[in-house]
Amino acid sequence: MLTITDLHARIGDTEILKGLTLHVPAGEIHAIMGPNGAGKSTLSNVLGGKPGYEVTGGSVAFRGQDLLALAPHERAAAGLFLGFQYPVEIPGVSNVQFLREALNSQRRQRGEEPLSGGEFLKLAKDRAGLLQMDMDMLKRQVNVGFSGGEKKRAEMVQMGILDPSFALLDETDSGLDIDALRIVGAGINAIMRSPNKAVLLITHYQRLLDVVTPDKVSILADGRIVETGGPELALRLEAEGYDSVMA
Repeated sequence: MLTITDLHARIGDTEILKGLTLHVPAGEIHAIMGPNGAGKSTLSNVLGGKPGYEVTGGSVAFRGQDLLALAPHERAAAGLFLGFQYPVEIPGVSNVQFLREALNSQRRQRGEEPLSGGEFLKLAKDRAGLLQMDMDMLKRQVNVGFSGGEKKRAEMVQMGILDPSFALLDETDSGLDIDALRIVGAGINAIMRSPNKAVLLITHYQRLLDVVTPDKVSILADGRIVETGGPELALRLEAEGYDSVMA
């Protein structure tokens, strides 16, 4: 579903991704772990199309398309979802309004009929229920006044409504307490664990992987994938640390 080949990217004069290669097939949940400054967030930003990052080499194929040739909204309509490490606040815009416009915009771009207000509210109520979020929360302004855990749960509701084929989740577990972590992890499993979908899960901690068990785990260091293994690799990192495992 997603194939990254020899990807190089930089910000200004600083090269951050230095020949990263990774393949994530449909049906796979693939965790990326690595020390601070390794390039994990840069990878998610480059794949999402965030301005300010220059790709200087390599390629990214997503469902048979050249992902790097698509604008950010085209990547989203093609089925890519980016979960932010720090979800932003959008004052003056309600979650319901934002999510309905986002979903119908993607549906129109794919040649599908937009959902009516009633159809959308039914879908939103169902997805909010998966994340144990009250519909009153979705009537509030996007992330305004939300706690860290509420922001992440709201973002997972967004993922459920948009129903992407590929989710790129950048440290979704940051800012979550134990209960919120379980709820968010269960939501990821319910929404994205499918033979026709895939997830690239960026995390520092084993605790999320205890809930969302990955099929593979890769270590990203100094802009490259340096090792890939099964879930046991994350357990080794938790027990021994990066220096010991990579040595």
